[in-house]
Amino acid sequence: MLLPYNKFTALLKLILYTPEKMLYRFVLMASRHGMDPEKCSGAHTSGSSGKERPDRCIGGGEDPSGFSEKTGGGPGLSTTRDYHRHVPVDLMRELTICESFAGPDSPYAVALESPSSYGAMVGDFLARNGLLRENAIICEAGGGYGSLMHGLLSSRGDSIARIYMIDLSRSLLQKQRLLLSAWRERITSIQADIHEIMGAFSGVDLFIINEVLGDLNTLTAVDPASIPREVRELVDAYDLDIPDRPFNFNIGAVKLVETLCRSGVPAFLSEHSCDPIIPESMPFLAKGLELDAYPREIRLYRHSEYTIRFSHLERVARAHGRRVSSGSLIDLVGLKPSRRLETIFLTRACDTDTHEIIFELLDHIREYRWLTIT
Repeated sequence: MLLPYNKFTALLKLILYTPEKMLYRFVLMASRHGMDPEKCSGAHTSGSSGKERPDRCIGGGEDPSGFSEKTGGGPGLSTTRDYHRHVPVDLMRELTICESFAGPDSPYAVALESPSSYGAMVGDFLARNGLLRENAIICEAGGGYGSLMHGLLSSRGDSIARIYMIDLSRSLLQKQRLLLSAWRERITSIQADIHEIMGAFSGVDLFIINEVLGDLNTLTAVDPASIPREVRELVDAYDLDIPDRPFNFNIGAVKLVETLCRSGVPAFLSEHSCDPIIPESMPFLAKGLELDAYPREIRLYRHSEYTIRFSHLERVARAHGRRVSSGSLIDLVGLKPSRRLETIFLTRACDTDTHEIIFELLDHIREYRWLTIT
């Protein structure tokens, strides 16, 4: 099984772990920058000096996880690379939308107009918007437990010829393979950093990056009076707005969108947003929510993620001549507006398990946005 790649983008070394599981690991090798191939299997980040340095984990021993560190007196760097590579990821400790709607019988489905799995709902959305072509080749980066792809293949498998699943976590790749075993002949699993490998793909019809952007590198506490070169270049290139106070910057998400745009391949993305869109039919969800903010930290089990400023991603995509659409994930999944939902949310009426489930879902999903790049 060969991965479609562009030999001019990067030189890749393929290591086959086990033929049975079809689990591959890709290592980015020295290509144009004279880097040591042995040091290229990890991402490189830059501090305010702009010098490359390998990521390192803190915590010591056999308990590495995500971390936030200061770089040469400049901003901090929040990364989850070591967390996903070395810590057994437990998504049930996080309220992900994908897992909340893993199947139509989910307890959260009580809030849906037409209960369905999240993957099936995404599939319907992609089909309506012309993003799911016949015999499609799809690449999903950061597929979690495989629930989105399971729902997508269950509902629209006849339209999909091949799937590439990319993840930093080997344990998650194995869980994906198990859940998607019915389609194993169509699936190739790859352990890799999406920043290192996305630009190497060709022959793909669609990228899916669901609830992943918040895991990517974020520069924290950036001083607007002393912006690092790597951030300044992006801000100037895409005319990105920044505040006049210290802020966090989604450098990983911005660079990933750059890569997606240069590939010319359509993409579907979703994530927590710091500039969310509230549906007109549910204005009450704006209560206590800042609608035009900059990335904030979300503390999770042994790592932190950051909300995404979608307006930055839109500017990047449009600067590359791509068409962009975005909206609330509430509309994509089809929450049914009702007086009951409004009452539960505004009064925090959680006197039953169902009420508690609905309040928890509304408080979470109201910050989520989807973004398509075509």
